[in-house]
Formats: sequence, structure tokens, C-alpha cells
Amino acid sequence: MEHESTLREIPFEPLVDLPLNYKGINLDAGYVIDLIYDKRVIVELKAVERVIPVHEAQLLTYMKLMEIRVGLLINFNVPVLKDGIYRRVL
Repeated sequence: MEHESTLREIPFEPLVDLPLNYKGINLDAGYVIDLIYDKRVIVELKAVERVIPVHEAQLLTYMKLMEIRVGLLINFNVPVLKDGIYRRVL
């Protein structure tokens, strides 16, 4: 996805560390966002047998913490890619 985005000149940031601040203390929660496109869309990539609620919760958490309203969860482990794309909007 990074290569295609670069070829098409679509602005994105790969592997963005997500800082977490709890009551003034910076925590290293290990949150890493796969891709952020144009600071408006978060993309979380998976290659799993099936998407489970924790995957969607992960995407929604990233969206809330980054204050980005649109997110895509893409599972590449499907016969037809369009069946592995989940769009969420806050």
C-alpha cells in the first residue's frame, strides 16, 4: 500500500507511534497506527482468518485518540479484497 500510495502521489504517514497521556504522565502503550492518509483517514491492515471485535476496537481507539473521524480496517486474508474492507466513521 505504501508503494502504490507513493506512485500515485497520495500523502501518507506509515507506522505512526501514538503517544498516550494519562493524567499528565506519558505512557508507552505500544500503539502504532499502520497508515494515516492526509491526516484524515486511518488505515489499519490485517491478514487474519476473520476480523473480530477487538480489531474494530483497535481502529476506533486510534481514531478517537488521534481525533480522526474516518478509518478503514483492511483484511488481506480474503478471496476478494472488497469483502475485507471495513469503513468506520465517528
